Amino acid sequence: MKYFVRLIILVLALTSISAQQKRAMTVEDMWNMKRVGSFDISPDGKTIAFAATSYNMGTNKSNSDIWLIDADGKNIRAFKNSEVSENSPKFSPDGEKIAYSKKGQIWISNIDGSDDQQLTDLYTGASGMVWSNDGKKILFVSDVYPDCATQDCNKQKDEAAEKNPVKAKIITELMYRNFDHWRGEKRSHLFLFDLANKEYVDLTFGSTFEVPPVDLGSDNDYSFSPDGKEVAFTMNTDKVVATSTNNDIFVIKLDEVKKNAPTPYKLISKSKGSDSQPVYSPDGKFIAFTSMARAGFEADKKSIVLYNRATGVLKNLTEKIDLTAGQIIWSPDSKYIFFDAPNEVYNSIYKINVVTGKNEIIVKENGNSTLAISPDGQTLFFKKQKSTMPYEIFSVNANGGEAKQLTFVNKDLLSQLEMNPIETFWSHGAKGAKVQSILVKPPFFDPNKKYPLIFLIHGGPQGHWLDDFHFRWNTQLFASKGYVVVAPNPRGSQGYGQKFCDEISRDWGGKVYTDLMNACDYAIKNYKFIDPKNTFAAGASYGGYMINWLEGHTSRFNAVVSHDGVFDLESMTGSTEELWFPLWEYGGPYWKNRTDYEKFSPNRFIKNFKTPMLIVHGGHDYRVPEGQAMELFTALQLMNVESKFLYFPDETHFVQKAQNARLWWNAVFDWFNQHKK
Repeated sequence: MKYFVRLIILVLALTSISAQQKRAMTVEDMWNMKRVGSFDISPDGKTIAFAATSYNMGTNKSNSDIWLIDADGKNIRAFKNSEVSENSPKFSPDGEKIAYSKKGQIWISNIDGSDDQQLTDLYTGASGMVWSNDGKKILFVSDVYPDCATQDCNKQKDEAAEKNPVKAKIITELMYRNFDHWRGEKRSHLFLFDLANKEYVDLTFGSTFEVPPVDLGSDNDYSFSPDGKEVAFTMNTDKVVATSTNNDIFVIKLDEVKKNAPTPYKLISKSKGSDSQPVYSPDGKFIAFTSMARAGFEADKKSIVLYNRATGVLKNLTEKIDLTAGQIIWSPDSKYIFFDAPNEVYNSIYKINVVTGKNEIIVKENGNSTLAISPDGQTLFFKKQKSTMPYEIFSVNANGGEAKQLTFVNKDLLSQLEMNPIETFWSHGAKGAKVQSILVKPPFFDPNKKYPLIFLIHGGPQGHWLDDFHFRWNTQLFASKGYVVVAPNPRGSQGYGQKFCDEISRDWGGKVYTDLMNACDYAIKNYKFIDPKNTFAAGASYGGYMINWLEGHTSRFNAVVSHDGVFDLESMTGSTEELWFPLWEYGGPYWKNRTDYEKFSPNRFIKNFKTPMLIVHGGHDYRVPEGQAMELFTALQLMNVESKFLYFPDETHFVQKAQNARLWWNAVFDWFNQHKK
């Protein structure tokens, strides 16, 4: 008996020593993580090609390489590993070659990396390649001047604009900016490339409409029919795209295509909301696509709709299923569609029978996306992430079961870091609604100690915190400095049904505010290791809005951080680019609905501002323009509220450069440290 007691003591001691050899994650660690990108399965199902991106904090640059690994997770080897970024690998249908992107063009090599050839040589570049089943043609997109019949025309127009000393812009329509760039006259067009004669044709020649559409589309917004005679694609043909979410599905008969001439296309979708991601069934009978019902709403439920190619009949396959579909793929026998969807704090994978409508969950936990299926239909491949692991490639039986991890690109670095998996709790929100929150404990957690709280508010507002490894708002990195992190999913969050998601629109500071504050109070009351004297809050985009709203409605936090947050609903509406968003969320333009704007605009409550605030904003953020931060900072300063403005002239709605990100994290932690009691 004494022997076993000693053995247990020894094991516990060794475990403690092993744990102490680990360390808390740093911002440098996070940026040293390799990021698994797109991947593809070979036609024989035996090999996976995937891209992985590495970042260098010193040079402030990134590089993407392509790797091969057997489908069972063995024999990893480099396909393209150079100082030039290579990504987006796609096996040729015969399995003998791999096409990929490099230097803005499409290249192709043997599967051993030899005989490297450049397929496209367009001045305007080529990206987003899709093979035809016979391997003779590819689809790609390129940004061109709609009226240019040649690449020389595109080049001459660019060069003339560059040489012109006058840089003024004459603007005659809305959506003159999009997210982080000025749109200009160029539009994204869909091209067809013939590998035999190396010729290409612009399938949307002369069109001012874009493929894929400006927003709300997907990575699968165009595809070949199985016989290669037809192409389906997504496009928005409304006159003012700034106020429209009406993306539609069209088809083109390739035998009607003529070079440098508009191609006739046929509309097959009917919804006034966003339809996207057309995918042909392998037997050629159907086109499946995702569809939102309501016009002007970017976060409506995305149903899976089937278009019968023979009859033209549309069938809503998921009408009675309260899930919003992400990516969709067919099983090789055309009997099932696999899709991912938000599911509480997870992004789960589902499988639906296209005849019976029976839906079943295949993979529930963590964040799962980027689906692919083996040629025999027996194995599903996908990317999985969780709060303690960036994306890796996994496989699972197509009927469900235990998932198998295939890649381990960050294994060595992760083995050095001490992180705790997420926990969740439920609290009661406004009108008794159940609200789920994520809780992350700090590394080397001691339940007998008191820890400060960081309360995180997500953006969207129709987003959700999930079990993921976020490379900007990383819950583990927030916890790494000795904080307990609480990240609630209040009204507006996805994964809890469409009604729950809808209940934030036109009510930005209402029920959701109660949901959030109740979740915060619940955590402090029920988790004794949270120090109620040291609580902090942070949020971005809508989360930044809510921080600004909190500023005028509570003084419960020691200090707060508002990143790219909305401050004045009227000026936000007048300067943002996606106008459908404020028109839906605030109930129309402010001159028609000023009451709602005034009711929920944080700038109307400046007189109550007291809490120290760090403001962060990017100069190229056109979604929530920089004036929002400037107005907010001015108000805080004039009210003599302790405040600091961290401005990134070279960033967008997100901080994406490595050294800027390091400054961001250091500034946030310094701000919280300054205000600890």
